[in-house]
Amino acid sequence: MASPWLVRVVMNRIIVICVALIASMDASSPTPAATGQVDARAQAGSRPDLQGVWQVLNTAAWNVQDHSGQRFPGLPARFAEPAGQGVVDGRDIPYQSWASQQQKENYANRATADPEAKCYLPGVPRITYMPYPFQIFQYPDRVVIVYEYLHATREIFTDGSTHPTLAVDFWMGDSRGRWEGNALVVDVTLFNDQTWFDRAGNFHSDALHVVERYTRTDADHLLYEATIEDPKVFTRPWTMRMPLYRRQDANAQLLEFECYVYARDDRALDAK
Repeated sequence: MASPWLVRVVMNRIIVICVALIASMDASSPTPAATGQVDARAQAGSRPDLQGVWQVLNTAAWNVQDHSGQRFPGLPARFAEPAGQGVVDGRDIPYQSWASQQQKENYANRATADPEAKCYLPGVPRITYMPYPFQIFQYPDRVVIVYEYLHATREIFTDGSTHPTLAVDFWMGDSRGRWEGNALVVDVTLFNDQTWFDRAGNFHSDALHVVERYTRTDADHLLYEATIEDPKVFTRPWTMRMPLYRRQDANAQLLEFECYVYARDDRALDAK
């Protein structure tokens, strides 16, 4: 019987292949003029084209706030922090007093407590500023984002549909989008409480509500903004903001980061 991590890897690969195949078929399909049909995207000509392979160039994955470079005795080298400037508006995260203490405990125990160390899906917005690229595809009724990390995928429905009313939760939340000028605005909710914002232990509860904005600023840059609201943890909403850069590599494409495989190999080495 196949192990759960192998099933997960195979299924994610199938999803990535299907998305890429649909995109290539869509790009090579006849034009509306040739078929006599109306292309929904042509009707929405004011929508910006966000398609491409994108990536951040910052250290928010380690800490979304200002931080110095440091390594702590006893922790694996991968938990060393490169120095970096924060991406939080106003610099401070408005934690409630109990939550501020919890963040400090998370930081102290991050070697094992960080969900990333367990190869869990990192959640939104964290997956956007991890040090791995992602690719955006656009369709008439949705935007699909495929991430190199764990081959994770998101479907952002732009068809006017609303969030499910069932009592469910998701690692990556449920995403519903709309277009505002040159920006894609995404309302994300129905999260679980198992993900962090970074490796520094900044966290949230299951009441997390995120509003993302992907704004096209020029041919090779997007402005990414994520407004965080969680009345169980924070005293008020707060926002992080950063540029996204289009990958300029020849034949830019997503490769693989198989966290489950690497974790299995680490366990095998530890067992020796």
